[in-house]
Amino acid sequence: MSVVTSRAPQDTRGTWKTYLSLSVALLLSAFPLYWMFVIATSTDAALGKYPPVLIPSDQFMVNLREVFTLQNVYFAASLINSVIVATVVTASTLFFCSLAGFAFAKLRFKGRNPLMFVVILTLTVPNQLGVVALYILMGKLQWNGTLIAVIAPGLVSAFGVFYMRQFIDHAVPGELVEASRIDGASTMRVYWSIVLPAIRPALAVLGLLTFVATWNEFQWPLITLGGTEYPTSMVALSDLASGNFVIYRRVLAGAFVATVPLLLLLVLGGRQIVRGIMEGAVK
Repeated sequence: MSVVTSRAPQDTRGTWKTYLSLSVALLLSAFPLYWMFVIATSTDAALGKYPPVLIPSDQFMVNLREVFTLQNVYFAASLINSVIVATVVTASTLFFCSLAGFAFAKLRFKGRNPLMFVVILTLTVPNQLGVVALYILMGKLQWNGTLIAVIAPGLVSAFGVFYMRQFIDHAVPGELVEASRIDGASTMRVYWSIVLPAIRPALAVLGLLTFVATWNEFQWPLITLGGTEYPTSMVALSDLASGNFVIYRRVLAGAFVATVPLLLLLVLGGRQIVRGIMEGAVK
């Protein structure tokens, strides 16, 4: 006779120390954003006060109006350019990286492993080493000074290919791919109907990382768009901070506006990630 014993469910709730440490970490992480908003709503005199000002003032709209009406900084157009660049690069990265990751993970073709090794090897090369060659190439194509020069180099990333390859290799069973092929499904049908629903959590993570990285990109947009009237938002912020005398309330007001889209995306995207993980099964 066997005795079946049942274990009581463990209490996974944290102690007050856990919640206290998490609250402290949250406050420390959010304080720079809060202080940026405080300065963005204050006057120039607030920066020189001691102790520092910690309460927002009523000058935010005034500072924001100055940012959007400066003659040499087209901040509104720069924000639109950043939205266009980040959206196109993110959509392209998700499509091409997931497609390439599916090919490397589930398709059998000659030279697959050497090609994957080359992709991984490119991750060890700093982007700064290719700036000169990239600028010459964009000049040959006559793309320097246009948004295409910022979009084209980011249409696919080695990290995205490697990340998708690893996720697809574990999330999509090979037997399911073979069964779909026996049923007559083409390679693109397998990718669209089987692979994509299974990798939604990975797509959400890669999309967030790509959008944030593209939005915050500064070096290459500065090189190729620095002399134009309508650069990206990060270049426009550097223009706000240039000159012999920096007006920090303007700079931080512009920085706060440029940060709001990222915060909204992270909040909405975080929910999508959790939902995708909870649903994450091959349908």
